[in-house]
Amino acid sequence: MDFLPIFLNIKDRNCLVVGGGEVAARKTILLLKAGAQVRVVSPHLNDELNNLLQRGSIIYHSETFDPVHLKDVVLVFAATNERSVNQYVSEAANGLGIPVNIADNPALCSFIMPSILNRSPILIAISSGGTSPVLARLLRAQLETLIPEAYGRLAYYAGKFREHVKHRFSSPKKRRLFWEKVLQGPFSEMVFSGKNREAEAFLLSSLEHETNEPPWGEVYLVGAGPGNSDLLTFRAMRLMQQADVVVYDRLVSPAILDMVRRDATRIYAGKERNQHTLPQESINHLLVRLAKEGKRVLRLKGGDPFIFGRGGEEIETLSQHHIPFQVVPGITAASGVASYAGIPLTHRDYAQSCIFVTGHLKNNTINLDWQVLARPQQTIVIYMGLLGLPVLCKQLIAHGLPASTPAAIVQQGTTYKQRVVIGSLETLSALASAANLVPPTLIIVGEVVRLHQKLAWFEPVCDSVEE
Repeated sequence: MDFLPIFLNIKDRNCLVVGGGEVAARKTILLLKAGAQVRVVSPHLNDELNNLLQRGSIIYHSETFDPVHLKDVVLVFAATNERSVNQYVSEAANGLGIPVNIADNPALCSFIMPSILNRSPILIAISSGGTSPVLARLLRAQLETLIPEAYGRLAYYAGKFREHVKHRFSSPKKRRLFWEKVLQGPFSEMVFSGKNREAEAFLLSSLEHETNEPPWGEVYLVGAGPGNSDLLTFRAMRLMQQADVVVYDRLVSPAILDMVRRDATRIYAGKERNQHTLPQESINHLLVRLAKEGKRVLRLKGGDPFIFGRGGEEIETLSQHHIPFQVVPGITAASGVASYAGIPLTHRDYAQSCIFVTGHLKNNTINLDWQVLARPQQTIVIYMGLLGLPVLCKQLIAHGLPASTPAAIVQQGTTYKQRVVIGSLETLSALASAANLVPPTLIIVGEVVRLHQKLAWFEPVCDSVEE
């Protein structure tokens, strides 16, 4: 983050606005809405500021800025047409450690103003770090349609009954579970529709009938997709915000992990080739133990948990111990990475079938049904095959595929670090080695690879490499 997003309490505190025009008026009104005592310094005031002065809403100094005006001030805005004045204000405020904002000049600011969605007491601030205020306002406009004003009333009632809930439940975890249940149920709908008395009665009834017994644990087996956080499902995102603990693999990208509830405990399970932080059996029993402790456990796996993800083994163990679980599919690497590389896995002119296999090396060999793989008009997708790429290419040629068969290997597909190397069974291994590719990678073999150059649409930071 380039800036730390914070919310300041300036109620009844002295704030200074330097300038008397339209921008200064907007800053003044914003400060007044937050309850500040506003002083305005400027040789002249526009009509809007004059009206505020006549109503006694501001204190006015009809003069040019002097550092003496900063006495007892906690926040400063400068919005004059004179760059030298704005810079003077910035230097004086920074010298005293007072937060200062200079309109349309991020370089002189110690803080910047976000675009604000006001659903008081809910406030949402959106910032582009000063790079594009228009984009921030457009994002706010989108959120306006998604978050109606009624959310403010919902927050009001949550605040009103907060002490009641705290008194009813001694455990912070139990309080959080109660609020999550209530705020996603009929109570919210009652508030949204203006049925305030019914909403209060429902909340009180819910408090009375809720028990203090330890909650049942549950496991959410969630596919995190191939790396791009935009490809998560809505259900996955909802469960990621509910979990108490997240057990995640190496292939889960940092951007996706950042979307998990902030205070959830994070446990790294590893799953890197030959370097498993936790063996699979240990992971299975860890999920059972955490659920028996009453925790909601998010088992977050790259791709789809049921495609080379050992998800079936994990929920088998959960089922044996009568642990409730949910499974959320994810976009598997084969479909996600191929799509972002511009390689359709099937095409009526090139391939009528597709097969997924893993390319793990064991004793320098790969145990696959080569006769089934080396068939015409079929696309082969190979997971985890970078290390065994020379063996894979050699065996496919030996079992009947032409050495000229198109082949691709994609590193970190769907992300902005995606790299695509295109070659043939004869050349791909050498091309991948020369490109210094590292896991995670996906290998695609078949005539459909010829379509990459024509259909590639995604523009990552790294370019494709072709022979």
